[in-house]
Amino acid sequence: MAEGSKIELFIKASDDGESVGNCPFCQRLFMILWLKGANFTLTTVDMKRAPEVLKDLAPGSQPPFLIFGGEVRTDTNKIEEFLEEALAPPQYPKLCCRYKESNGAGDDIFHKFSAYIKNPNPGLNDMLEKKFLKSLMKLDQYLLTPLQHELDQTPDVPQASRHYLDGDSLSLADCNLLPKLNIVKVVCRKYRDFEIPVALTGLTRYLTKAYQQDEFCYTCPKDSEILLAYHSVAKYLNK
Repeated sequence: MAEGSKIELFIKASDDGESVGNCPFCQRLFMILWLKGANFTLTTVDMKRAPEVLKDLAPGSQPPFLIFGGEVRTDTNKIEEFLEEALAPPQYPKLCCRYKESNGAGDDIFHKFSAYIKNPNPGLNDMLEKKFLKSLMKLDQYLLTPLQHELDQTPDVPQASRHYLDGDSLSLADCNLLPKLNIVKVVCRKYRDFEIPVALTGLTRYLTKAYQQDEFCYTCPKDSEILLAYHSVAKYLNK
């Protein structure tokens, strides 16, 4: 990274216009910059006030967006790729996954969760809950399956003990998945009285460990902020 390249991340503000709003894409980039250990400024953008900052810097865009060395970037996936290249070793840690499977682990959960939580019909609830639960079980299975480096260390290890998707440190895949899992946890508890089953030991371990990391827990929006965002889309079951 060139000296003097200033990094500014703009993310969605909460309802109070100041703290972190509910946006998994914003949280993802916030986590990446924190994990990189880069110097950056964070600006929360109050979407209710249609701020001038957006009109001037990124017309037609929604946060998150990034200004790096004076250049505006608005595509979350491309920003992630760019940061991985621009903030590279030896000065900054590499965050990309060693195993390509880690990138796709849990990628169907949010879709299944949305169908489950937006359904108002009690007759469909069991079927949608089973599909949602199946997606959680699939992620749990991945977290319990030893990866190659774990097998290299202990060839007959019965199950994985790694902390995160790809190993013992947070990766880009975790920055993508964890903000979504936090939303899932909060919304399911409120609207379906559903908790992620403790029997899913891999997933339980994963979330417990993640919530102990500043880079995750301090980038999460407040629960009330998530529930506010879902107030108009999540449905209580019409008994």
